[in-house]
Amino acid sequence: MRILVVEDEDALRNGLRFNFEQEGYKVATAGDGPSAIEQFRSAEPPIDLVVLDLMLPGMSGYEICRMIRDRDLHVPILALSARTLSEDKAQAFDCGTDQYMTKPFDLPELLSRVRNLLERSSLRSTLAADSDSTTVAIEKFDFDDGRVVVDFTTFEINVDGSRNSLTTMEVQLLKYFIQNEGRVLSRSQILTDVWEESADVTTRSIDNFVLRLRKQIEPNPAEPKHILSVRGTGYRFVAKPE
Repeated sequence: MRILVVEDEDALRNGLRFNFEQEGYKVATAGDGPSAIEQFRSAEPPIDLVVLDLMLPGMSGYEICRMIRDRDLHVPILALSARTLSEDKAQAFDCGTDQYMTKPFDLPELLSRVRNLLERSSLRSTLAADSDSTTVAIEKFDFDDGRVVVDFTTFEINVDGSRNSLTTMEVQLLKYFIQNEGRVLSRSQILTDVWEESADVTTRSIDNFVLRLRKQIEPNPAEPKHILSVRGTGYRFVAKPE
């Protein structure tokens, strides 16, 4: 597994590299945006996970994240930043990060999150490579009389004949809603079940992910009929609205 660490502080960048290599990962590093993009694009074999600082010289981590997502929707991105405001976290998730940790951070927690993200990414790749028809049938779900078809093996969603890709966490959240169809799910329950180790993922982050999913699947995102808000609690997914 190859990790790209994007961090402009030499001591922290080298420390992260050392600890990741002790875990058995191969590590590439970059201290600025252009170098990070070049490393990501030219990496062979490809980068499996990106650890990304948001405050970088010349190019922000947000911009780097968008450029990576333009090229690869599925590679896990973990934001590691001194920015602690909820607005910063929301912007990072909007750009496509999968998880967010604030500095200073606990090293065992960081290593655990990295391991978790890599395991999920590996599972996705395995499912996508499996062409067995039975597996594909199980890993697909359609609703609204076939208007929306979700393929969990390819992380793609087909809405009214238009096919789009979903990020890792969008897929995880949508699958969780579908598996719990009809149930009222609290935000705290969603945090625990979908993000697992989620100290820096807030309920507002969930709301942002829900808004993104609604834009994908709802005929009118302003008046959702599938992912319904339950005031003061959370959300409820309905495949076939009455």
